[in-house]
Amino acid sequence: MQNKLARRTLLAASGAGLIAAARPIRARAAAKVKIALSNSYIGNKWRIEMENLYKAALEMEPYKSQVDGTWFNSGNNVSEESQQIAGLIGERVDAILVDAASPTGLNGILGQANARGILVVSYDNVVTAPSAIKVNTDQFAFGKQLAEFLVKKLNGHGNVIMVTGVAGTFVDQQRNAGADSIWKANSGIKVVNRYTGMWDSATAERNTAAILPSLPKIDGIWCQGGTDGVLKAFIAAKRTPLPPTAGEAENGFRKFMMPAGYMGQHVDGLSIGQPPYLVLVSLELARRILNKTYPRKNITIPFPFVTSETVKVGETVFPNLPDSFFADFTDSGPNATVKICVDAALTGKPCPGSLAVHLPAA
Repeated sequence: MQNKLARRTLLAASGAGLIAAARPIRARAAAKVKIALSNSYIGNKWRIEMENLYKAALEMEPYKSQVDGTWFNSGNNVSEESQQIAGLIGERVDAILVDAASPTGLNGILGQANARGILVVSYDNVVTAPSAIKVNTDQFAFGKQLAEFLVKKLNGHGNVIMVTGVAGTFVDQQRNAGADSIWKANSGIKVVNRYTGMWDSATAERNTAAILPSLPKIDGIWCQGGTDGVLKAFIAAKRTPLPPTAGEAENGFRKFMMPAGYMGQHVDGLSIGQPPYLVLVSLELARRILNKTYPRKNITIPFPFVTSETVKVGETVFPNLPDSFFADFTDSGPNATVKICVDAALTGKPCPGSLAVHLPAA
């Protein structure tokens, strides 16, 4: 079930690796390890950036010499993703990185992969399969922190809209649950509508424009993704000034948060990023487990965030890049998880030099 446009295999070169498995791990001297990316959805800019980062990393050391990498997209179709993973099992890959279409729908086929000695690393939209190692941020805390920001800004009273993500995914479920735990504890906040934005700016803008005429005054916006599209819909409907907004890490959203604002409007905002570089953390984790230099364990990484007071041009917001670009493609600061060039996220081209991905202490 190979997607010919999405698949890419690098030429063989020197290197070494090990196969991690439920059964005893056996050595693979003088050979690359085979690591495949199973991506369930390619319909928004976050997923495109994420996959571009993976492609770029495969052409940078140490991955260029040590990893034979491929990638597949399944159109948010559990059956298609399951069939693709079955194909990877047949190819005897050493590890599969999975951004899943369903928390539970792939558990059976991933159990088969584990039984065949294939390492499974699940990230972003993680699976519940116990055999899969998980790499993620704390999605419940993500939704909770966005809601807490609005409660504070609104002094516990006001009308809020919730713009949710891709229904049925672990991320969407957990973020919504985190937010709902805060609304429940603050009865003065009324969620007047919740609707999907599919984590996509254009979709969020279109759906917001359709729902706004039926809504009362909105005092706060809670948005999983497509935040810049939501704000543009408010501007087009002349629903300004823009209300306090808690959302994702879209570059356009952060432009509104700059001191000078954007499109004639400034927003008091909190921007939390589900970083596309989760795929790089997963790739590095798989590489090190296969090389027996890191234990088989779940990893939770902190998500980068900025406010209207801390956003910085050229570091956390990029005025010359598209609004839908996710500005948290790279980390910053002395304890950065990963630092990678903007071309990698935009086009999938490798950056000069090698790539260092820092995992939490083992």
